Formats: sequence, structure tokens, C-alpha cells
Amino acid sequence: MRTGLRNGFFGDLYHFLLVSSWPRLVILLATAYIVANALFAVAYLLEGHSLEHADAGSFSDAFFFSVQTMATIGYGYIIPRTLFANVLVTVEALVGLLGLAVVTGLVFAKFSRPTARVLFSRVAVVTPRDGVPSLMFRMANQRGNQIVEARIHVVLALTETTAEGEVIRRLFDLEMARAQNALFALSWTAIHPITAGSPLHRATRASLAAEEAEVIVSLTGLDESFAQTVHARHSYTADEIIWGARFVDVLSRLPDGRRLIDYTHFHDIVPEDTPH
Repeated sequence: MRTGLRNGFFGDLYHFLLVSSWPRLVILLATAYIVANALFAVAYLLEGHSLEHADAGSFSDAFFFSVQTMATIGYGYIIPRTLFANVLVTVEALVGLLGLAVVTGLVFAKFSRPTARVLFSRVAVVTPRDGVPSLMFRMANQRGNQIVEARIHVVLALTETTAEGEVIRRLFDLEMARAQNALFALSWTAIHPITAGSPLHRATRASLAAEEAEVIVSLTGLDESFAQTVHARHSYTADEIIWGARFVDVLSRLPDGRRLIDYTHFHDIVPEDTPH
């Protein structure tokens, strides 16, 4: 949550609409369209009988005349009959043209903006890998394309108190066993070995919870379809880091030699001493 910013919601409205989901965007645009036409309908009714062939005081007639004007449909049955109404028609026609231009640009920007659909495992685990305790989580590319030169950057955020008594949020980089993947097409298990130099060395479940620990993952890469950079982000809080467990194997081999990845068990974990 943010407080104290002067620009507020409307100061970054375009960015808010651009990053909104399609259902939310459609609902917001439809709501704005209905509200705008309702306001113009009320304005047409202020002068009384300002619309020819419309029932006096009829909000529905004024509303649908506003819809025809804003959309430049122009059926021609209901027409403005006073100077005030003609001025409103002029203003509304301009609002409709500007609104159409803005919405067209917004929709085009959303369609042309490449996005990554990366599935992160619901939890991270701490379990030995090659005899070394390691923090691990899984990622999967949910699109049919490939992310070229994918790279992950993982940091550990901890709440600490300085010698002066100031509470701060401190970030520590977690070195990964493999931070780059030349071709991220299916699945990727990220591994951070917890060695003596790791910020997680000697950490426990209780200590991470006390320090409000959060593991923040940032993935970037090049979308092969659009040749543009895509990114994804996820985080794991202390209670989403499971100690003494490992992920269920999702990779198997078919009789014809091909490899099969079963994503139905992508999030599943078992105790680390469970046989593979």
C-alpha cells in the first residue's frame, strides 16, 4: 500500500488500464461508456424539450440519442432542436472521437505487448542436492513458444534493525547453481546451494519467519515470437518455504524414448527421504 503520493489513481490511469486484465478493462470501459452517455442524457434534459421527436423528460430517449451521437451512428429520427442541444452534440461528438482514439490505442498496445506466462511452484523447498542443502523452486513456460536466453535473479529480503534502532528491509542476492537458460521451453528447477557464503546459511524456519523473510524471483528473457523482452516475477514468504521436502518428479520417459512432463504434479511435494 502507498500513501503520500500526489498523482493518485488518475495520475497514472493509462498504465493502470494497460496492465489490467482483459475482463477488468472491458468492465471499466463499458462502465465509463454508460456513465458518459448517462451524463450527456441528463444534460440534454436540462433544457426541457431540446430534442425533436423525443418524449418530453424521457431519460431513455435522451440516453439512446446520446449513444447514437457519441458513436456517430446518426439514425436521424431524434435530432437536436435548440442551440443548447446542438452545442452538446458538438461536444459529445468530439468526446466520442477522442475516446475512440484512446481506446483504439489502448487495445492495440495490449495486443502488441508481449507477456510471459510463467508458472511458479506454489512453494519453495529446502532439501539436499548433491549433498548440499539447497533452496529450490520450479518454473514452467505455459506458452507454446520458447523464451530465449532466460535469466533469473533471486534475492532474499529480510527485516532487520540497525545499531541505531532503525527498522529496514535489506536485500541479499542468492547465487544460483544455474542462473541462465539458453532455451526455456518446458520446465526449469532453480537451485540455490546453501553454502557457508549463502545468506541462508544457518537460517531456520523460525528465524526466517521472525525476520519476515521473502524470496523474490525475477525472470527475464527474449520472446522468440515477438523478439521482445518479457519478464515474470514471483515471491515466496517464509511460510511458503518448506523444509525437509522435495518436489515430486514430473519427468518420465515414454516407451518410444520421448520425454514426458506431467504438470498435474508440478506443485506436489513429498518428504525428502521418500524414495524416487
